[in-house]
Amino acid sequence: MILYLDTSALAKKYIQEQDSDSVQGWMDDADLVGTALITRAEIASTLTRAIQSNRLPTLGARQALKDFRADWQDYQRILINENLVARADALACEHNLRGYDAVHLACALTWQDALQTPVTFATFDGQLRDAAKNSGLSVLPESVDHENHA
Repeated sequence: MILYLDTSALAKKYIQEQDSDSVQGWMDDADLVGTALITRAEIASTLTRAIQSNRLPTLGARQALKDFRADWQDYQRILINENLVARADALACEHNLRGYDAVHLACALTWQDALQTPVTFATFDGQLRDAAKNSGLSVLPESVDHENHA
């Protein structure tokens, strides 16, 4: 399996919460794991917000960020360029997506086109999951709460 993780999915590898074990299992089963280059900044932001909301102690968040940065080179990082942003623009309008959600979907679709093999899209954002499925990607998990946003 070729696995693309958006921020909501990849964050669960570093913040132990509901579905973290599922994400780790998918990653273990994958032949290749990728994400958008922007995910690096998004994960740093997610971990910082986890401290502020008391979801994660400061030391735990610092260790999680250290672990994430150590793992970063292991992920296939999809670069963002003008063509990809134009594709994200169209996807945002077509599926009523937020900006970075559209970028994640455009990255996964562009990666699938480049690999010429199916990519499975992992997200815990219901609207993004539906957009990915409607765009022809396989999705994980099979269902999510549409109110869940990273």
